[in-house]
Amino acid sequence: MLVTIPYEPRRLQLAIHEALDANRFGVVVCHRRFGKTVLAINHLIRAALCCVRERPRFAYLAPTYRQAKAIAWDYLKHYARPIPGFAANESELRVDLPNGSQVRLYGADNPDALRGIYLDGVVLDEFGLMQGKVWSEVLRPALSDRQGWAVFIGTPNGKNAFWEMRDYAAKTPGWYLAEYRATDTNILPDEELAAARDTMSGDAYAQEFECSFEASVRGAIYAREMAFLREYKRIKDIPWEPSVSVHTAWDLGMGDSTAIWCIQMHNNEARVIDYYEASGEALGHYVNWLRSKPYTWGKHILPHDAEVRELGTGRSRVEILGSLGVRATVCKQFGLDDGIEATRMFLKRCWFDQGRCKDGIEALQNYRREENTRTGELKSEPVHDWSSHAADAFRYGALMLKDAAADRDFTKPLKYSNAGIV
Repeated sequence: MLVTIPYEPRRLQLAIHEALDANRFGVVVCHRRFGKTVLAINHLIRAALCCVRERPRFAYLAPTYRQAKAIAWDYLKHYARPIPGFAANESELRVDLPNGSQVRLYGADNPDALRGIYLDGVVLDEFGLMQGKVWSEVLRPALSDRQGWAVFIGTPNGKNAFWEMRDYAAKTPGWYLAEYRATDTNILPDEELAAARDTMSGDAYAQEFECSFEASVRGAIYAREMAFLREYKRIKDIPWEPSVSVHTAWDLGMGDSTAIWCIQMHNNEARVIDYYEASGEALGHYVNWLRSKPYTWGKHILPHDAEVRELGTGRSRVEILGSLGVRATVCKQFGLDDGIEATRMFLKRCWFDQGRCKDGIEALQNYRREENTRTGELKSEPVHDWSSHAADAFRYGALMLKDAAADRDFTKPLKYSNAGIV
């Protein structure tokens, strides 16, 4: 049966479809208004219709579930609707096709919803705004038993995970890489580009329309500080100094992630030697992680609300950690802007281990304020996404450790006791 889908790809879109058919993995860097989401949805629909495997499964992933619904759900229904036997599941953002295949939308803000599934193909849209391990730890394994394909598609937003994937694709056999700048595609009229150039900052225009990765993440709160650390090679292999105590700074998640930074203070330096994050785990899980490390522990810094007693247990998380052998220090409540300013100052004293702290560094680079689409100004509150947990934890550490080098007791190494981690 011949099925006609109301999609006529432009010349460049057709070239991408053909290249992706010939390569298992691909990265497509394209300017704003290129039509990447329409391309991605139609690539998924055609792949699902043509797949001869049993119960084919395909996925579109946006940075958040809300974005997936707003950006791609109407497109998915519109282009799949002419297919006889098409059915849309509104509650699961899923389209069922007559050959038993499914195309479903997901958000990278809920990676647990992806665990345990298998996939024949996946599109990751705006991968730079996702946590990198969503791909490495969740989606890549989901493709393995079916040898499924993946395409990363987006517009640059600083040197983040998308930039790293683009760099990897450029030098790895079997990967396809395409980059499309607005001045090369002729999709947007010259007068439209000129008007955009006149009203946007140079960095914003270079990112959005000329596919430049050189500018920082839009709205990035610690852009200058992270650029400083990279320029002066402060992100490298950092040795652990056994004679100096290791302080931890935590952000405690209830229904989401808990993040822990490990920091050594030496003279006026802050050596950030380790980072850990997990979700859905009880506090004992994090205590076991502490015990697995060879460090001599100093202070364990928790957010101010850790002293609040939970209604179910009648105990605070400070008390629960105490019963598990971890003596906590609670950070006083500060205003968000004060905490961000303290973090900016503290970052200038930092050295980061590039391996053990990779996920945390990525989060600090992506911690940002969102742009108000009506006024063009940045909103006062930072975006609450996967990067927030690491950024919040680091802020608590900065507030409590900013004067640590002048505090002799604070930098004095503490010993491990059978009574607990003190």
